Amino acid sequence: MNYEEAINELEKIEKELANGDVKIDEAVKLFEKSVELSKLCFENLKQTEGKITMLKKELDKMVEVPLG
Repeated sequence: MNYEEAINELEKIEKELANGDVKIDEAVKLFEKSVELSKLCFENLKQTEGKITMLKKELDKMVEVPLG
């Protein structure tokens, strides 16, 4: 599951819980699922941050060559 799919699923869970018609056992299951989805999102963001940092370092190493 990618980041966008996890966020969409979290939004569905939030709406379902906000509705108020969820029994306690189902609410606990939805909460557990939301924790797992949140972990997935945080891990994805951390990986993306690492990639961006690496790319920025590569760009910082580039030397600008003057024209003329």
